[in-house]
Amino acid sequence: MASSSQIQQSVPVERHYAVTEIAEIWNLSTDKIRNLFEDEPGVLVIGERNPRRKRRYVTLRIPQSVVERVHSRLASKGVNR
Repeated sequence: MASSSQIQQSVPVERHYAVTEIAEIWNLSTDKIRNLFEDEPGVLVIGERNPRRKRRYVTLRIPQSVVERVHSRLASKGVNR
């Protein structure tokens, strides 16, 4: 098993955001943020997307680079209207 110092040396650390953090920063609902990021490459999806229960329990952790990429894409769509 790898020690935490080995993991820190081998894995680059990037800030990851919760859905609620981005929703607050962008002044959007958590549902809108979840829809924007759930299928975005690079987002960590923790939990089952298709559970046997009625309600799905999925936690998203969104890397800063993905936040920047989506923001850039959305900003360029707004300019081209």
